[in-house]
Amino acid sequence: QVQLVESGGGLVQAGGSLRLSCAASGRTFSSYHMGWFRQAPGKEREFVATISRGGGSTYYADSVKGRFTISRDNAKNTVYLQMNSLKPEDTAVYYCAARVSPIVVVTPVAYNYWGKGTQVTVSS
Repeated sequence: QVQLVESGGGLVQAGGSLRLSCAASGRTFSSYHMGWFRQAPGKEREFVATISRGGGSTYYADSVKGRFTISRDNAKNTVYLQMNSLKPEDTAVYYCAARVSPIVVVTPVAYNYWGKGTQVTVSS
């Protein structure tokens, strides 16, 4: 089992940057593939990015490709989401999630553990 805690959210102007962090408890962090999701008010939770256990493989939603970068540091039990060129439509609560399955999936149901989220607000 793993517990996840996100941080780094906040208010930023359009065009700005933020880096989200997700700290994991336990000694098995490197056993999990990690993902970031987001949920805006009144909308379903949507996939943002995922990274493999060793960090060698990543996959992004088209809406963030080229602007966001997911990375991880297994020695620190942490996964990151660097967000550049932020847009007002990126405003959402961002969630970190862990999955056991090695298959790259973009549906929330495939993820086994979730953090409580961190708010990102992008002003125009």
